[in-house]
Parts: sequence; structure tokens; C-alpha cells
Amino acid sequence: MKATVRHGLTLLLTLAMVALSVSAQAERKLLDQVVAIVDDEAILQSELDARVNTIIGRLSAQGTGLPPRQQLEERVLEQLITESIQLQMADELGLRVSDNELNETLANIARNNNMTLEQFEQQLTREGVTYQQAREQIRNEMLSSRVQQRRVGNRVRITDSEVESYLKAQQSRGANEPEYRLAYIFIETEEPGNEASEDAARAKAEQLREEIVDGRDFREVAVAESDASNALEGGDMGWRSESQLPSLVAPVVPNLAEGETSDILENNSGFHLVQVMEKRGVEQQEFVRQHRVRHILIRSSDAVTEAQAEQRIQEIYQQLQDGADFAALAREFSDDSVSGSDGGNLGWVSPGQMVPAFEEAMMDAEVGEFYGPIRSQFGWHILQVQERRKQDVTDANRESQARQAIYQRKFEQELQNWLREIRDEAFVEFKGEYSDLNANNEDENAS
Repeated sequence: MKATVRHGLTLLLTLAMVALSVSAQAERKLLDQVVAIVDDEAILQSELDARVNTIIGRLSAQGTGLPPRQQLEERVLEQLITESIQLQMADELGLRVSDNELNETLANIARNNNMTLEQFEQQLTREGVTYQQAREQIRNEMLSSRVQQRRVGNRVRITDSEVESYLKAQQSRGANEPEYRLAYIFIETEEPGNEASEDAARAKAEQLREEIVDGRDFREVAVAESDASNALEGGDMGWRSESQLPSLVAPVVPNLAEGETSDILENNSGFHLVQVMEKRGVEQQEFVRQHRVRHILIRSSDAVTEAQAEQRIQEIYQQLQDGADFAALAREFSDDSVSGSDGGNLGWVSPGQMVPAFEEAMMDAEVGEFYGPIRSQFGWHILQVQERRKQDVTDANRESQARQAIYQRKFEQELQNWLREIRDEAFVEFKGEYSDLNANNEDENAS
């Protein structure tokens, strides 16, 4: 009898444990359910929650107001969808970000914020983000950026006449010009050319401007309402010199006071608001110290381990010490095929053109010295500074800056068009509590 009772209790306990296990598994699945299918990939609830919490932490630290949680989740989900499309493109293109590149980028981010890597990790923890999450997010951003450069950069064309006109306009304003830190809101016209659609977008822009004038935070409105790609950064466009201002806002921004919001600006794509967050003056550098340098690069690969690459560069260094010809060794062994075919020559190099590890070595090297081996994100280098000079690069810098400013203007415009194109072309199906968004998605695709 006792044995039978014990057996019955054991069976009940076993069944109870199974029930608890099933319940726990169901809860875990519920917490990490699929919220959207994007072509061949799924977006999970956990991914959405992590990104939302990161954005809330960052915006709260900046003192930016937040929209309702549901609205923020829907906007962040759209961001994840666009990101997923681009990451799948990166995979198809075979693009990769190595751990060395990622580590160098993280170190630069910490350095630019006057932090050590340890302090950077601590700051991330305070914002509710693990260091590993930050690494993967930055890796994804780097991959998305590379896809954009491949797909959008090819659309941008800059003519010599555009550069000449830009330089003439810059010269008429004088060498020194102010810089502006801008925030931006874009309200897209869903059906350009459709009067009702344009009227709806204009009315929304007017209502938002009234709210901002009445005291609502501009960046909060950008997070909640803007259709621009930087909406979830509070519309922050960073610092722009006057000559780098987008053509739509260029006539308006110089006349705005700090904290002042523009009137509504209109073009074919929709309606725009811009606010000057800060202003500052700039000075133009005219002389730089240049280095005529050559190098030999050995990188690791699937066929060459890191240890083998290091051993090979050490052997090359010893051959140089024994009197071997640098140019001949570069042609035979360098993994930089472009410079290697020219004996390792990189030509005249100005500050900021090389990655930090290489530039630091270049600055330290004596003229004529075989310097190295040193390690950069690209591999192992031996370099030789052949000559140094102080060069007036004013004209070259002006032309380069002009081309970059024109490119940036055109790139940003093309990027918005391209992001909308890839979103319209992708298969997207919302799941679970977001299923209602499928109807909106179908309406947009139909239009």
C-alpha cells in the first residue's frame, strides 16, 4: 500500500514538473516570439525590446521626451525591418566586418567620447546595453553603411562645373564660415502629385510646428513623427558648415537663432522642418605636414593564420635589414596589390588619411628607416618614410571639401529614395500583436 502511495505521489510530482516545464517553455516562447518576417529573416520580440530599451535609454539621457511606448515600438520595428533588408543585402554581396575592424571602431568611439574602453562599457551598462549587444549593433551599422555606399553611392555623380560653382559661392562668403548643429523633421507625402495626400502631409507638418512653437521638444517630435532615416536619433543631423547645408534649408538656416524652428519647407517628396540647436565658428587650416611613404602589407586569411602572417612579415623585415630591395619585396610579397605593383608606394600622405596605427608609426619613423612590423586593422606592415614636407593644401582641401559636401547632399537625397524603394520591394509580414500593421503595409504597397 505504501509503495502504491509513493508511486502515486511520484507520478503526480512528475506530471506537475512536466506541466511547469511546458508552462515555462510557453512563457519563453511568448517572450521571444516572431514579430515580423522580412524576406528570408525573422525579427524577434527580444530584438525589438532590446532596441527600444536602448533608444529609450539614449533619449532619456539626452533629456528628449518620448512618444507612447506602442508608437515607439512600431517605429523601431520599421527601423529593424529596414536594417534587416540591408543586412541580407550585405550577406548576398559577401560583405563582412572583421573583429579587428570592429575593435578599432569601438576604440575610436570611446576615444572620441574621451573615454577608455572600460569607461565606455560602463556607460553602456548604465544605458541598459551590454558590451556584446553594442558590438553587434555597431557591426550591423557598419555593414548597412557599406551596402548604402555600394548601392546609393553609385547613383551620385558630381561634375567639375558643380565643384566650380560651389567654390565660387564659398569664396563669396569668405574663408571662414559658421557651423550649425541641426535637427530635422520630414513629413513624407505618401502619393506625390495627389492633392489630398499633399494636403494631409502639409496639415500634419503645420500641426507639428505649432506644437513645437508651443513648447513641445523638437527632438521628441522627430522621434515620434518624422519620416526621415535619422528620426530615432531625434532628427540630429550633426554639425554642418554653411556650405554643407542641404540646398532646401541653406537659405533659411543662417537666419535662424539657436533653438528656433524654421517655417515649413516644401519639395516634391514632402514637408520639412529644421531647427538650429547650436552655432559655432570655424577656422580653415592651410598647411599640413605630408609624408612620402611606402609599405609592405601581409594579412592573415583562410589560408594564412595570424601567426604565419606575423612570421612572414618578420622574415621580410630581416631581408630588408640584410640589404634587400624594398620595392622588389613589395612587388613580390605585399598583399596590397595596388601599392605593391608600384613598389609599395603610397605617395604623399596627409594627416588623417591612414588608419591610426599606421599614421602613428608614420609620424614616429625617421626618414629612410624601415619601421615595423606594426599591426593595423588591415594586417602587418613594414613602412618607410622617404621624405617629409610642409605643404600648402588650401586649394586641394577646398576642392576635396567641395566634392565631399556636394556628394553628401546628393547622397542623403538618394538614400531616402533608396530606403523607400527597398522597403516597398521587400516581403514583410507582421506577426502577433503587430498583425494589424499588415493592413497598413498592404495599403502602402498598393499606392
